Amino acid sequence: MHESSIRVVARIVAKPEKVEETRALLSGLIAPTRKETGCSRYELMQNRANPAEFTFVEEWANEGALNAHFTTSHVKDAFSKVPALLAEPPDIRQYTLIA
Repeated sequence: MHESSIRVVARIVAKPEKVEETRALLSGLIAPTRKETGCSRYELMQNRANPAEFTFVEEWANEGALNAHFTTSHVKDAFSKVPALLAEPPDIRQYTLIA
């Protein structure tokens, strides 16, 4: 864990009828992303109270590694498919650890 690392919390809400398709798409990002240079943590969670809500918790070594992530073929492919699956735009927030 480095102080200069970037933490990302990305909230994704699927359309009610697209929950399983969204889960499959997002789950498919796990293995290739964890192999990316600079990826320290990449976890996907599903809200127990609202199964249509998914959250990624990520840690990247630096901004360059995070920016490279968004240019990978698996992320570009997922982003091309999500508009038909999601109830709202993804909420992707970046953080710096302070304590």
